[in-house]
Amino acid sequence: MAEFEIRNASARDIALMRDWAEEEGWNPGDSDRHAFAVADPAGFLVGRRSGEPLGCISAVRYGAGSGFIGFYITRPSVRGQGYGIQLWRAGMARLDGRVVGLDGVVDQQDNYRRSGFSHAWNNIRFEGAPGDGAVRPEGFTLVDAGTIPFGQLTAYDRRFFPETRGGFLAAWTSLPGRTAVAALHEGELRGLGVIRPCSGASRIGPLYADAPDVAAALIHSLAASAPGTAVAVDVPDQNKAATDLMQELGFVPTFETARMYTGPVPEIDRRGLFGITSLELG
Repeated sequence: MAEFEIRNASARDIALMRDWAEEEGWNPGDSDRHAFAVADPAGFLVGRRSGEPLGCISAVRYGAGSGFIGFYITRPSVRGQGYGIQLWRAGMARLDGRVVGLDGVVDQQDNYRRSGFSHAWNNIRFEGAPGDGAVRPEGFTLVDAGTIPFGQLTAYDRRFFPETRGGFLAAWTSLPGRTAVAALHEGELRGLGVIRPCSGASRIGPLYADAPDVAAALIHSLAASAPGTAVAVDVPDQNKAATDLMQELGFVPTFETARMYTGPVPEIDRRGLFGITSLELG
């Protein structure tokens, strides 16, 4: 039997991983891969047999102590043959010694627990169209996030994520076809949202806000940049204000994942996290 080789992914491989995620029904962003490669160029692995790609995983390092697992896919035709576990071990070995997070399908939680992961919360994907008539909170202005000093934007993102990720954030907010909107109050950054095109519903993520009405204003503004299409937000269910808001807007749940970690759940601003950035990179 030909040897199964696991190597770092090329740019073409990462595009293929995106296509596989699409086939799994995950609705990845059309250009997400360009930001992913910036986050950690060596963090994407592909397994091949006789040159044919059979599976993949991402194991992205953040800072000195964090990591995130994603893109864990084995092609349907070779599942159950041991290739997936080899990819898993390679990804986890790359993140050895770090607190590792993942967003996995809920019915795989027991398997992740056997690998040392514990449940933190579920992310519920809500889809819909917010309609017209959003009221902007008094004293707030919405501006193009590209006009915000980048150090300020990066520091704000750090409130909601375990590590600073400036390079990734720069790409994520500025790729063609995306819209990034910031909410300001008396010159201070109080909200941030990014919408990106996908094959299905356009995805909003991240979605950070000081209060539900700020999040609602951001959703309306972002949705207006993608007229005629549904939008989707992956909402942490531990933020009841966020799930309540999505229901008030008429959005419906369509998909769910489990956020899990190998160590202590990172200390972040959970009350302000209305939508995660990405299921693949956290």
